[in-house]
Amino acid sequence: MDSSMDLSSGFFIFLSENTTDETGSGDDGNYHEVCLQEENADFNRIFLPVIFSIIFLMGIIGNGLVILVMGYQKMLRSMTDKYRLHLSVADLLFVITLPFWSVDAVISWYFGRVLCKMVHIIYTVNLYSSVLILAFISLDRYLAIVHATNSQRPRKLLAERIVYFGVWLPAALLTVPDMIFAETSEVGGKYVCQRFYPDHNWVISFRFQHILVGLVLPGLIILTCYCIIISKLSHSKGHQKRKALKTTVILIVAFFACWLPYYIGISIDTFVLLGFIKNGCNFEAVVHKWISITEALAFFHCCLNPILYAFLGAKFKTSAQNTLTSVSRGSSLKILSKGKRGGHSSVSTESESSGFHSS
Repeated sequence: MDSSMDLSSGFFIFLSENTTDETGSGDDGNYHEVCLQEENADFNRIFLPVIFSIIFLMGIIGNGLVILVMGYQKMLRSMTDKYRLHLSVADLLFVITLPFWSVDAVISWYFGRVLCKMVHIIYTVNLYSSVLILAFISLDRYLAIVHATNSQRPRKLLAERIVYFGVWLPAALLTVPDMIFAETSEVGGKYVCQRFYPDHNWVISFRFQHILVGLVLPGLIILTCYCIIISKLSHSKGHQKRKALKTTVILIVAFFACWLPYYIGISIDTFVLLGFIKNGCNFEAVVHKWISITEALAFFHCCLNPILYAFLGAKFKTSAQNTLTSVSRGSSLKILSKGKRGGHSSVSTESESSGFHSS
């Protein structure tokens, strides 16, 4: 049996031993045994590690830099910056799980049951939180642009209080299936780490939950807010307004370009599980290959977020340059202070330090 996986939805297409192949969708047992053969597994062994490695490196560098910059400018953070910090933390934790899945795709799951559950939990909480934070950013932009005169208080409430109940709490609750069903099991001489559900009804239920929370709900919020913003800005004149309009369009296109193809794939696969689509094994194999490819495309969004939500702003570029300069100078000062002794060296270091702080 093939051990290829649909990572972000977290569903492994295995039935437990006490599960019958007879479901409402027809002969799904044959579907899983026959249609998901070594062809997709071989494709994933090559494709997934390469793409995951690229995403891992880009995500670590981009989101790490955002966190570093935000950490250095604690007193200067705007409400938008706070969302960016939440988003970068979510994306950074998300990409940290990718090396585990890369090893799993190439060889097998060698990390044990506890790490299996932990990686699934981290993966799920940050997958959902990153998408929900994007929705909160769009709400913040809507309030700031459309209701600019009296939006300060609700924006502050959203950024400092509601974000925890609207993002991190739901994302944490959605890890309950990982805590219960994520397990390791030996299949075909290899260990796999995935959710093992009692029957297909569980799979279908969680698929719909994933589509609803991962795309439909945040997608509607993002689309609605940004469409209103575009309408508002289109009646405004000036270079800054046109630039803001262009950035808004880029944000919408980037979100849906990354996520929509993947969700189309898992929606079609869900209809296959329900028995609404019956086009044979070749079609189903193509669908699963499509899911693997578009899933990786969706993961690239966590690398694009620092560019889209931080690096596009001139303020962030300046802050990043100042932060990197400060870090570099701070490291030099530490080396100098360790290498010098006595009263003269103390004065020298103090002088350089005061010069650094004044810059």
